Amino acid sequence: MIRKRAFWSDARFFVGIALIVVSVAGVWGVVAASRHTVPVLAASATIVPGQTVTASDLHVVDVGLGQVEGLYLTPEQLDEGVVAQRTIGEGELVPADAVGSSASVTTVVVRSAAEVPGAVDTGTAVELWEAPATEEGFDPPRVLVADATVAAIVRADGVMAAGQTSVELVVERADVGAVLAAVAAGSALSVVPTGGAG
Repeated sequence: MIRKRAFWSDARFFVGIALIVVSVAGVWGVVAASRHTVPVLAASATIVPGQTVTASDLHVVDVGLGQVEGLYLTPEQLDEGVVAQRTIGEGELVPADAVGSSASVTTVVVRSAAEVPGAVDTGTAVELWEAPATEEGFDPPRVLVADATVAAIVRADGVMAAGQTSVELVVERADVGAVLAAVAAGSALSVVPTGGAG
C-alpha cells in the first residue's frame, strides 16, 4: 500500500503560500504609500513672474506626491525674498523651480488704446502691440513685446472712460526701454492675448 504524501510536504503548496504573502505585502505597500502625505505650498491667488512670494500668497495643503515629492515647494523651503519665475495659477501646487532668488523681469503700466478683451486677467499671457504716432495719425501696428504677462488691470468705469484701461504688464527688463519710449512718443498701445490665452 502506497502512502500519499502530506499536502504540506508538496513544494507547490509552499510556493503558493509564498505568492499569497508577497501579493498581500504588495497591496499593503501600495495602500500605505497612498496614505502618505506631505505638506506642500499652493498659490492662494494667481502669482505673476517677478512677484515677491510671501507666506500670505500661499497656503499649505497635504497631498500624496509619491516619487515627485521633492519637486514641490514645502513650507520649510520658502525663503524670504524669493521671486516667482513664471505664472503660478490660483490653487496650483508651487513647483520648487518656479521661484528663485532674483528675476529678469519687471513691471510697466500702459494705457490700452483698444478695449482689453474680457478674457484677459491677472496671469494672462499677452502681446503688446504698438501703432507709432505720425503727423497723419498712426502707422500700422506692430508687435512691441511678444511675451508679456498681465499683473493687474484697472478698467475705468463710465461712458467717458472708454479706452482708458490701464494694464500693468510683466516684461523682460530688456524690453522696458522700448515700452517707455513708445509711451513717451504717444504711440497707440494695445494688449492682445496670445494664442494660448483662454
